[in-house]
Amino acid sequence: MAHQNVDLDLLFHSQKNRKHFDKENTKLDEAAVNCLRCLAMDAVQKANSGHPGTPMAMAPVAYALWARVLKYDPSTPTWINRDRFVLSMGHASMLIYGLLHMAGVKDIGPDGQPTHEKGDVSGLAVTLDDIKNFRQHGSRCPGHPEYRWTAGVETTTGPLGQGVANSVGMAISSKWFASNFNKTNFQIFDFDVYALCGDGCLQEGVAHEAASLAGHMKLDNLCWIWDNNQITIEGNTSWAISEDVATRFISYGWNVLRVGDANDVDALTRAIQVFKREKQRPTLIVVDSHIAWGAPTQQDTFTAHGTPLGETEVSATKQIYGWPDEKFVVPEQALRHFRDQLSKRGGDGQQAWAEMMERYTKEYPFEAAMLEHINKGTLPEGWDRFCKEFPADAKGLATRQSSAKCLNMVAQGVPWLVGGSADLAPSCLTSLTFDGAGDFMSPHTQWGTYAGRNLHFGIREHAMGSIMNGMATCKLRPFGSTFLVFSDYMKPPIRLSAIMEIPCIWIFTHDSIGVGEDGPTHQPIEQLVALRSIPGLFTFRPCDANEVLEMWKYLAKLQDEPAAVVLSRQPLSTLDRSKFAAASGLCKGGYILAGANYEPDVILMATGSEVSLMLEAHQSLSAEGVKVRSVSMPCMELFKQQSHEYIQSILPDTCRARVSIEAATSCAWGCFIGIDGEHIGMITFGSSAPIKRLQKELGFTPEAVVTAAKRVLAKQPRSMESYADVMREWKRRKTSSADNGGGS
Repeated sequence: MAHQNVDLDLLFHSQKNRKHFDKENTKLDEAAVNCLRCLAMDAVQKANSGHPGTPMAMAPVAYALWARVLKYDPSTPTWINRDRFVLSMGHASMLIYGLLHMAGVKDIGPDGQPTHEKGDVSGLAVTLDDIKNFRQHGSRCPGHPEYRWTAGVETTTGPLGQGVANSVGMAISSKWFASNFNKTNFQIFDFDVYALCGDGCLQEGVAHEAASLAGHMKLDNLCWIWDNNQITIEGNTSWAISEDVATRFISYGWNVLRVGDANDVDALTRAIQVFKREKQRPTLIVVDSHIAWGAPTQQDTFTAHGTPLGETEVSATKQIYGWPDEKFVVPEQALRHFRDQLSKRGGDGQQAWAEMMERYTKEYPFEAAMLEHINKGTLPEGWDRFCKEFPADAKGLATRQSSAKCLNMVAQGVPWLVGGSADLAPSCLTSLTFDGAGDFMSPHTQWGTYAGRNLHFGIREHAMGSIMNGMATCKLRPFGSTFLVFSDYMKPPIRLSAIMEIPCIWIFTHDSIGVGEDGPTHQPIEQLVALRSIPGLFTFRPCDANEVLEMWKYLAKLQDEPAAVVLSRQPLSTLDRSKFAAASGLCKGGYILAGANYEPDVILMATGSEVSLMLEAHQSLSAEGVKVRSVSMPCMELFKQQSHEYIQSILPDTCRARVSIEAATSCAWGCFIGIDGEHIGMITFGSSAPIKRLQKELGFTPEAVVTAAKRVLAKQPRSMESYADVMREWKRRKTSSADNGGGS
């Protein structure tokens, strides 16, 4: 075969031009990286507050990911199939703000659509002025990244470990969406999830739990990038940890890679590409770095973690970078170089996806309609068609049992309601049992698939909560369950769900001393108050099966509010609603069950299992000629949101004789009973005994409620001292038991 003639001069010049092109690109890469570093230094210095060291070290990592790999369209930051980037070490927030500005990510308007330039408004999620106002009131650059406050921030981070655990929920969502919506020739979902984390994140217990579950589930679309700088606030990490983290992750079933120099953008890019080729395991990329890289006196020091470097150090560092000694410099060439790479790859990818989605909608209209509902947070027509009321029944059901029925009713009409339990589904009764629900598991197990709707979190309450938050940011409706007493393990993610305004459903059963023989370790006393103390969280404690049904119908419609559902272990009578008010009053948070037709002399209020007790006392007081009103208060937070007129119609100021009944501490009831009222509740911890013995011992009887009502009618409510006496007596009994051999 004859060889083709080759123009050697052309080949020589082509190679020469290629080398020149590569050299220019390398310079622009360095300029973009140093721009991120210097923006972080300048913003922290101007605010005189913040964490400069980590953004300076991790800027090359973030640049390699965003500029070269990330599937993300900056002009459409809500694209449902975008790759997710989580800055788990939220204290390094200037890194993501610099990225969002340099990437040109668009802001999102009230309609959920990207904004466009208007007058002198740039339309960017993060402007240079926002960066200049880092950590100041109203800036889009708060101290830690906040979901729904800054477009492009995928989840609120700051409490270490939460972000990486959220990322597991996002990876689960990607697998679930793909398994339920992808079709032959229609790869609608295939997004990857990246989380940038530090030593602190990986020391937190929640990260251990989440990493273990991710490895077990074989989430090969998940990549954590560990900033291994060996520095924490107190000093070197060796002061507190000596384990081999990489080996630990290998034992979890992760693929572990290492990049020995955080400044090697090419090596970082190669490592990320290796992750993308992995098909069985999540990936941990260990990146060896130097905190505050380039700072002449503060590199590798713990002071650079959370303290401004100082003007002199900032200037000296910029000199080492070859950067102008000016504030907030963003070279146009570096900006354009960054944006061109991301927008070309992400923009073209999003456009191709949108065109594919048009064809998909024509071929699969039902699935496309479901996706539209998911994205908008709306419900399909007829979603509640499976919901059926419960007949009156004196024997009744435990509210965990009626909730199990209602959860399955609603879940059949809302196909993206997905969740599970921390190994307590048989007790919490939160399994979806209808045909087709299935179990979310790696297909390798042969016990389930990624299309399943029942998740098995294992005994990992903290991770379960954080994973749920990640799922909610991807527009799924997650629920998770455990015993109420173990809600303490989950307080951080519950709190964050309220801060982020995402509609997670937290299901807690075994809600009181009704747990009985399990004793004080399992009898929640203060947990209800802890949940109610969280701003923006609805806490429901329904009294019977029909309140449970109305609760679930209300929960299904929530778009911005998380809710805690608190349910009984013991059976509660299903009220005869022909004698008492309709359960639909739950939608107001509180309503009159009995005694609405007259001005009351005394008002009784209760939730959950104590409502039936209240109604027995109501009957006794009425028989004595007392004008009594009984109020069910299933959700205090919802009741407080009602109009002044409605609240007055339920709890008129003219009636100050009030009694609240709840098998929990009194703290949440003060605003309802006032200084003239009285609370029948828990003052101490419980004890191990059958439920009826406990109720009698602790004063949860109709007679005790009647006596309390008469005290407040006589304007002689129980004194504070009497409550203190109960606690002192409880302590004396425990001391006496120990003295008689009951202690160790």
